[in-house]
This record gives sequence, structure tokens and C-alpha cells, in this order.
Amino acid sequence: MTSQTITTTQLNLNAAYELLAQARRACAERGFAATIAITDAGGHLRVFERADNAPFLTVSVAIDKAWTAASFGMSTSQWNQYMAEPTVAPLAQHPRLTPVGGGAPIIIDGQIAGGIGISGGSSVQDHEAAEEALRAMNLIG
Repeated sequence: MTSQTITTTQLNLNAAYELLAQARRACAERGFAATIAITDAGGHLRVFERADNAPFLTVSVAIDKAWTAASFGMSTSQWNQYMAEPTVAPLAQHPRLTPVGGGAPIIIDGQIAGGIGISGGSSVQDHEAAEEALRAMNLIG
């Protein structure tokens, strides 16, 4: 019997904090205070920040956006589009699935390494800030 090992790619802690800083900058450039969550490939929270004046609802939303993006390796904006399909729509009942723009997968060497979730602006602003932060660090697929 042979054993098989599956390895996952991980964003190290220093890089996660740098991604957080890039996201904070992208949100500030768009003029909104944000909550930013970064998860590992399993959707577990790795780095987190809530701006002083970001509403408290943004906490769980940002975390769940990152979790949603990491789960299938696609942005929460894409999930929003899929929810219109009758065969996918029942997933909207899942308590953590967040099909609102602002979550994006973190991709390293073509593999899902986690997700970033931003909440505090409009869904378009959140999405643009997340993608800009990922592009700045070459972590986008």
C-alpha cells in the first residue's frame, strides 16, 4: 500500500501582512474604511484588521468573503453571478457563503493558497481593492 501526500501552498505570515497593507492602501485610495480578512487555503483566518471606523458588520462579512473565495478558488463576484442559476441557487442557504463582491482567491504558483475578503465599501469597491492588492503582490490567477 502506498501512501499519498497532498500538499497545499501557503502564504507565509510576513507576506500575509504585506497583502493586508496593500489592501489597506487600495481601500484608502478608494476612500473607504475597511475590514480586511486573509485566510489560508482551508479558509482559516490568518490575518485580520478592522479600521477604526469600519462598521462591526464588516467583520463577519470580510471573513466569510475570504472563506468563500478560498473554498472554490473564485471571486465572490463570480459566486454572485452563479447564484442566478437554479441548480446553484440553493447554496445561498449556506450560512458562510457570501456571494457579494470583495472576496478573491490568493493564487501562488497556480494553486489556491487562501482568500482575501474586504468589506466596507460598495461590492465593486471591495472587489477592486482586493484584486489590486493581489496584483501588487503577483498573487492573482
